[in-house]
Amino acid sequence: MDPDLQGWLDHLRGERGASPHSLRAVSGDLGALAAFLAPGPGLLRQASLNDLRRWLAEGAERELASATTARRISHLRSFYRWLFEQGRVDPDPAARLQAPKVPRKSPRFLDVDEAAAVVEEPAQSGWFRLRNQALLELCYAAGLRVSELVGLDVSDLDLPGRLVRVRGKGGHDRIVPFGPPAAEALERWIAEMGGQGPLFRNNRGGRLSTRGAYQIVRDAGANNGVASLHPHALRHSCATHLLGAGADLRGIQEQLGHRSLSTTQRYTHVDAAHLLEVYRKAHPRARNEGGPDDENVG
Repeated sequence: MDPDLQGWLDHLRGERGASPHSLRAVSGDLGALAAFLAPGPGLLRQASLNDLRRWLAEGAERELASATTARRISHLRSFYRWLFEQGRVDPDPAARLQAPKVPRKSPRFLDVDEAAAVVEEPAQSGWFRLRNQALLELCYAAGLRVSELVGLDVSDLDLPGRLVRVRGKGGHDRIVPFGPPAAEALERWIAEMGGQGPLFRNNRGGRLSTRGAYQIVRDAGANNGVASLHPHALRHSCATHLLGAGADLRGIQEQLGHRSLSTTQRYTHVDAAHLLEVYRKAHPRARNEGGPDDENVG
């Protein structure tokens, strides 16, 4: 294996906690580039911008999907930026590469199966995985804003009661419930982390940044086929799924910490068939006792 590629994989594994899936993808793409370069420059660090473009063009000739090309360019840019920062290449041959526009699935909310996959399968491994799964589970279960998530301390949790005290916008605190999966993920993370202080921490022990939380959610989405996922989508999914299961808007308003009910209404998406079902079961004028069946009423 190319020595620089081996160093990059070691860096991703040790410093960034990359998952085996992510490492295989990086190794596959950059290994393919190394094989392409073998008759010419040979080493990855010797590749020029034209070499990279020729390799990408070969993929285009084989009609690789635009998403695959975009992924390859992303791997090239990250790898060569690292080599440049290490002083192993100058200039960075990948800096001028432009990724193709890819139709992205960037949902305003996830369906239930997508949400479950994202929170149960974060992109990283080791202690990173424990932290990320706890963060993802709590974000989705409680519908928290990303700023609220990273601002939590261990002391804000009531694990036996499955409650968390949240400092919301405008200094308004609220108590928010969460379910057993989030409680179990939090218990595992706290047992690993130990102590008090910030609930979600970076690899240096400090409080995780908002940017770091965004990256965790994006990586988990990409790991499960959901591109450009952001924490707000998990918060929105929480509200949507609560409403879809029959929760009332006032309860969701309290859960999300909205001061106005009209704000909560913008977060909710329930399909027409479910709304019709709820209406027929709940509204006193929706039942035709002794009359014609609903479907036959014009």
